[in-house]
Amino acid sequence: MSFTPHTLDPNLDLELTREVDVAPELVWKAWTTPDLLTQWFAPKPYETPHCEIDLRPGGIFRTVMRSPEGQEFDGAGCYLEVIPNERLVWTSALAPGYRPQAGEMAFTAIIELQPTGSGGTRYRAIAMHRTPEDNKQHADMGFVEGWGAALDQLVTLVKAL
Repeated sequence: MSFTPHTLDPNLDLELTREVDVAPELVWKAWTTPDLLTQWFAPKPYETPHCEIDLRPGGIFRTVMRSPEGQEFDGAGCYLEVIPNERLVWTSALAPGYRPQAGEMAFTAIIELQPTGSGGTRYRAIAMHRTPEDNKQHADMGFVEGWGAALDQLVTLVKAL
């Protein structure tokens, strides 16, 4: 592991940690390839019709999620850290090029991947929030359930590659 794992602040951070039976390289590929990410990123029945990735610090990470009713949620942010097959960090508080941007419930996401002895991945997703209120709002929206369902979809997808 070439990074220091994030230390959680229980008042500001949400976490999903699981072991999955696919290699870190496949999880990474699903997180960093737009054509793959659009197939798993939104928990069903939501979908992700568009994704834009410029995989470098300062590069764009943008997704458009669509509800079953057709409402679209455009989320754009900026990558902060990119360590292939190990760690991906982005924030919705910054636009590409590290430009500050306004937005509701801005957060920073950290994806940490560690290989397991069985060829799988210890997957850790963290959402860091500015305030306890934002943290609670994200939890109440179903962070663990939604991100967990999306992870299940990711695993199913990469197993079929």
